Amino acid sequence: MTSENLKIAKIKTGLGFIAALDQSGGSTPKALMNYGIKENEWSSEEEMFELVHKMRERIVSDSNFTGKQIIGAILFERTMNSQFCGLDCAKYLWEKKEIVPFLKIDKGLADEEEGVQLMQPNPNLIKILKIAKNKEIFGTKMRSVIKSSNHSGIKKVVKQQFETAKVIINEGLVPIIEPEIDINCPAKLEAENMLLENLHKELDKLNINDRIMLKLTLPDKENFYQDISKQDNILRVVALSGGYPQELANKKLHNNLGVIASFSRALTEGLSAGMTDQMFSERLGLAINKIYTASIT
Repeated sequence: MTSENLKIAKIKTGLGFIAALDQSGGSTPKALMNYGIKENEWSSEEEMFELVHKMRERIVSDSNFTGKQIIGAILFERTMNSQFCGLDCAKYLWEKKEIVPFLKIDKGLADEEEGVQLMQPNPNLIKILKIAKNKEIFGTKMRSVIKSSNHSGIKKVVKQQFETAKVIINEGLVPIIEPEIDINCPAKLEAENMLLENLHKELDKLNINDRIMLKLTLPDKENFYQDISKQDNILRVVALSGGYPQELANKKLHNNLGVIASFSRALTEGLSAGMTDQMFSERLGLAINKIYTASIT
């Protein structure tokens, strides 16, 4: 079996979850603060990114962070172009850890209109995709945000996501489509119904061999996405923690069949730069075990 087929099999049927290690410029300061590093501890953007890269390297090089429980990991663009333990990051993840590498490719969010935030334009998308393919990245991830149950806005979010997904598919990568519904969205269940309706409409337009993944907010109604997870075009449906604390996110995930985790904050919750290596490893291992258990039930 080729490396590509092994990756497809791991994502489609593997037991475990996807680790989201793709904090960008806007979310990095908060990620570092949660890690115990304050903003006055760096003096430039370069130093900030170096600190967060060290945090990520500490996580992925830990003995608990392996393909036995983690099937994939999402990287930030700067991370893709960096190294973990002397190897290109994507190569390290796959060859040393048996974890499938993904890349965050969106350029952030536009201002809110019609109750949603679309993705910013990405004029260099194809160039980035070609670099990613060359670095053995398997797939991509792109995020929009839905803040209210506005049908017109939700329709635009899904349309933009699938139009971009087709570009990604044409470059030989598997897109993770992420139309996040804000957990504080009024009438969240109504927004989820609108989102699901529009997802089905766009899925019906895909070619038979097009493969995508969905990354969705944990729904208010249990097993809400179970049926769509069985669609032929979908390799996997994964859930973002969306700001829910780790314990609550795991509980919600446990109650949703057909969905696995793709957590960021819930994965790193409680980790601190000041921890000894033993304390850090124990805390990370506990988080991984809990998220894994919730993902396989």
